[in-house]
Amino acid sequence: MQAGSPDRVDRRLAAILAADIAGYSRLMGIDEEGTLAALNAIRRELTGPKVAEHRGRIVKTTGDGVLVEFASVVDAVRCAIEVQHAMAERNVGVSPAKRVEFRIGINLGDIISDEHDIYGEGVNVAARLEGLAEPGGICISRVVRDQVRDRLEIAFDDLGEQQVKNIARPVHVYRVHLGAATPAKAPLPLPDKPSLAVLPFQNMTGDAEQEYFVDGMVEEITTAIARLPWLFVIARNSSFTYKGKAVDVKQVARELGVRYVLEGSVRKSGNRVRITGQLIDTASGAHIWADRFDGALEDIFELQDQVASSVAGAMEPKLRHAEIERATRKPTESLGAYDLYLRALAQFGKFTEEGMRGAVDLLEQALAIDPSYSPAAAMVGWCRAWQRQQGWGPVSDRDVAESVRLARRAAEAGKDDPDTLWMAAFTLSVFAGAHDVAASAIDRALTLNANSAQAWNAKGWVSCFHSEADPAIEAFQRAMRLSPLDPLRRGFIAGVAFAHMFAGRFEQGIEWADRCLREEPRFTLAMRCRMVCCAHLGRIEEAREWLERLLAIQPGLTVAKYQANYGTTFPPDIVAMVIEGLRLAGLPEA
Repeated sequence: MQAGSPDRVDRRLAAILAADIAGYSRLMGIDEEGTLAALNAIRRELTGPKVAEHRGRIVKTTGDGVLVEFASVVDAVRCAIEVQHAMAERNVGVSPAKRVEFRIGINLGDIISDEHDIYGEGVNVAARLEGLAEPGGICISRVVRDQVRDRLEIAFDDLGEQQVKNIARPVHVYRVHLGAATPAKAPLPLPDKPSLAVLPFQNMTGDAEQEYFVDGMVEEITTAIARLPWLFVIARNSSFTYKGKAVDVKQVARELGVRYVLEGSVRKSGNRVRITGQLIDTASGAHIWADRFDGALEDIFELQDQVASSVAGAMEPKLRHAEIERATRKPTESLGAYDLYLRALAQFGKFTEEGMRGAVDLLEQALAIDPSYSPAAAMVGWCRAWQRQQGWGPVSDRDVAESVRLARRAAEAGKDDPDTLWMAAFTLSVFAGAHDVAASAIDRALTLNANSAQAWNAKGWVSCFHSEADPAIEAFQRAMRLSPLDPLRRGFIAGVAFAHMFAGRFEQGIEWADRCLREEPRFTLAMRCRMVCCAHLGRIEEAREWLERLLAIQPGLTVAKYQANYGTTFPPDIVAMVIEGLRLAGLPEA
């Protein structure tokens, strides 16, 4: 080689397979020796022989991963599929918490190599594809799909273009179909500001009866963080669909459309409590913040403030301390009333006749202890509104009057608490027809916490009560985006159905009512909407069939009862339109 000439670089085109183990840190934490033994056995008995069989070269292995080079992209994909099928067989009978599952990414690109490693964007893209794969799954780039689509009898899910870390241009990603499962949805796009999901914390108290306390702690932390105007926070109900499951944070990020995940645990002993939390960047898997907080139960809200402030500080260090302090607001100092309120929330979440009645009982107990506790006062009317809507027991005029009284008091005393405001507003709108007052209260709630899915839901319903169909639909859709997995999203969907019905768009009303009824077949709101829409379209027989289903759930419903219950809630023209549909369907007058 002549003096001054550059060293020769070994470049070549190769198929690169990158794989790692989902939840490796969690597995090591559960059983370090057992996990290492299982991993060594897998390498010895499966991955090593399969790579050799398909003429690949293991470039390097890490604690939880492997990087493999193939001359043929077909060989790389075949190897990956056979490894994943074999891993699925090995995991039969193994509890989900202890399963070893690979995530695999495959790319075809130009690489630079030396005797110990390979480098280049082709390798980096493979690593990013591995990060997008689900546990037990395989993600490939478009160039790989194009090379193998006519050579291998496999199907693909198109996940579209994904922006991945340290890669300048978006990568078009495909998921390899390994079975007959329904094609997965494409990941939700990330919002234009930092986004976060707070996962259910582990109950380390040793007492199953304290589960409600742990869940309530997470809800309060979620609410505190959600008040930061610069942060997009997934609603608690969607995050809690992962409760009791062994989850991978990258999977959570794809399903909820978030960049960060907060997870942790709560320990409680006597009058002492310890909260631990860690904030994870789902793009890299890195832990960007972790801490623990110890204190007495009487200081529990101060601990929640510390958690919220620490997370906010980790995500946006330049925020002024005053803005972080305003991120939280303490509820009542009476932990007894707060305890009962948490239990009422758990009962409401069951969305049954017994659960709703139990929630009201608990709220009344909370108010007996602390009559000034605004969230409990506001929630009474919210529960009773749904009791009346679903036909769950009689809701007397006295109950209605009491709900309205409590809601007015709560809206004034809790004017800085968004949850209190939207619950009170919903009650005043439904039971008192005070739609303008309700709209003003909801606007304030959304100013305090623009990330409240339920506040947007309440705004949608109050807009319906004002005959403002399109603003209502916009509000309901905002609620669905903030909480895409919300167990109570039936109300969001039914709201869109009602808004279309009010606007005379009966076909769209039926479409959205059907979506709601697929999730909750006994949801009377959607059943009534569908029935009225069918009647106005002249589909009388279909409307009568839905009337029979409705009366099986709400026996005794009549036109007169409907008018008595909702005559002051909706504008006269809307009430007239609904009653006409009820009559066309054959609902008795009285």
